[in-house]
Amino acid sequence: MNTPTDHFDEREWRLQERALREERLASADGGDDGIAAYRKVVRALREPLPDALPADFAANVAARAACAPARGDSRVERWLLRALVAAFAASALYVVANDGGDWLRASASLLPAADATALRSWGLALGACIAMTWALGRMREGHGHAAMR
Repeated sequence: MNTPTDHFDEREWRLQERALREERLASADGGDDGIAAYRKVVRALREPLPDALPADFAANVAARAACAPARGDSRVERWLLRALVAAFAASALYVVANDGGDWLRASASLLPAADATALRSWGLALGACIAMTWALGRMREGHGHAAMR
């Protein structure tokens, strides 16, 4: 681990500065190993950084994505989704089996005495919502297929 120190090595500083000066002036190596090592560092720092990605990287990735099978990961995703739904259903059944009667009585006590007219109105509203959702989904699917052609 690097820790700050109060120790300053004057000799190292002079070697670094001399290597920088000699590299700028393009003078010959003086035969000093310390300066030669620092000159290598100066040369490396002057070199431009290599590009992280090739110029045609995006085109290559797009070509690979176009060639990749569309259903490669869908089997795994479907399996995981089924496992998740099964776990949710099992936990819901467990909770209903343990506390379902209490919940049903508590929920029934919160509802007002419902008459047939009110139930019919709410049933019609629910049916209308379901029908509109289904119809909009079908319309959306129809537009999606027409745009693909």
